[in-house]
Amino acid sequence: MRKGALIRLFAAVLAVVSVTSCAVRTDQVARDPNTVRIAVNGWVGYEASAEVLAYILREEMDYEVQLMRVDEQPAWQALDQGVLDVIVENWGHEDLMELYGPEGKGTVVDGGPTGNVGVIGWYVPAYLVEEYPEIATVDGLARHTDLFRTAQTGDKGEFLAGAPGFVTQDQGMINAFDLDLEIVYAGSEASQITEVRRRYADEEPVLFYFYDPQWLQDELDLVKVEFPPYFPGCDDDLEYVPCDYPVYELNKIFRTGFVETGDPAYQFLDNWRWSNSDQNEVARMIADEGLDPSEAAEIWVDANPDVWRDWIPEGFEGP
Repeated sequence: MRKGALIRLFAAVLAVVSVTSCAVRTDQVARDPNTVRIAVNGWVGYEASAEVLAYILREEMDYEVQLMRVDEQPAWQALDQGVLDVIVENWGHEDLMELYGPEGKGTVVDGGPTGNVGVIGWYVPAYLVEEYPEIATVDGLARHTDLFRTAQTGDKGEFLAGAPGFVTQDQGMINAFDLDLEIVYAGSEASQITEVRRRYADEEPVLFYFYDPQWLQDELDLVKVEFPPYFPGCDDDLEYVPCDYPVYELNKIFRTGFVETGDPAYQFLDNWRWSNSDQNEVARMIADEGLDPSEAAEIWVDANPDVWRDWIPEGFEGP
């Protein structure tokens, strides 16, 4: 985002905070109808989605687009305050929907599926499973946590996590299954991938939090550790979680006021659906090939008109 646009965006945040009162729904603020404001959370798959949508909005629909890098929970707060219009990849967050959704403040609405199916889990390299076949089950893992000991974790095995702000129930799983593990945060998706790739290249043991869609899944031969399947309520107490993660139907979250405009930009985002492989294709270009995100988006858009043409509202003639 250009410096001037960033300054104006944060000025808008301050203005909203200063004028908000209990008499006004906080998301109903003045906005440029020709500008769409999209949150960008901290993983490359999300960025891939946001960049493709932004490219089409700009080049095919003549909108201005502001991409705001923001963590997951603050993005919901920004929707509530009226300074963002959409989160384009949401992983759960039922607590935030309860607070800001129709049964709460009414400032956000579920925008429906993106087409992506999200899977979070614990992963080990396939070469480790070849040597210790039982390690891909929770009982086998419990017998081999010593393989993952590091200088940092001492007598405990290391569980390598990504960013602290990601959706996680890992400590509750460690507690529930009495696993001799300690969580170590890489700090970001990029840092975690760098460390996993390093250990993978040297065929070292590594146990880590990971997910799909994620472009690295196509590069490395990884095995997801089997835990008892998720069932409703098993993750209510995050200090004791005797189950795996749920499968997420990833969805969009809209600012209620943005939906109420019925704007073609909203209709376009509402129509948007694509696959895990679509997202991974763009994410790989950004993270692995080093392309500028907007260039990666342009390449995908040029190659896939049969996918995205249907997202543009029928009869669209401009904002």
